[in-house]
Amino acid sequence: MMSNPLNSHEIQLRVRYAETDQMGMVYYGNYAQYFEVGRVEWLREFGVSYKSMEDEGILLPVVSLNVRYKKSARYDDLIKVKTQLVKMPSATIEFDYEITNESGEILTLGNTVLVFIDVNRNRPTRCPKYLLDKLQN
Repeated sequence: MMSNPLNSHEIQLRVRYAETDQMGMVYYGNYAQYFEVGRVEWLREFGVSYKSMEDEGILLPVVSLNVRYKKSARYDDLIKVKTQLVKMPSATIEFDYEITNESGEILTLGNTVLVFIDVNRNRPTRCPKYLLDKLQN
């Protein structure tokens, strides 16, 4: 994970019943949604929202998702999602994730790579200058 704490964000979530499987554990596919919440809130910390980027014609689809499951989260657990920028964005932006429980045990580690897409050209584009400016301050 990147060492600059300014490029890191943490959020707490409570596991909902609907996110669990028949065994009472968080269904594996839901961790990708936790990562998404982490990314959205990470961007919001820099005064940027997915909605505002989309309104300006920039989309951010995921092109790579990696997840390492260590231990299961269960219904009603309070989990912490740490989202960290891996490197300065270019045409892509990469995040590492660490999900822990209330005891601080690592439950899941993850990584996503997203690409900036110019909706008008339907082609990759560079990271918006306003986001780069906010990250460099």
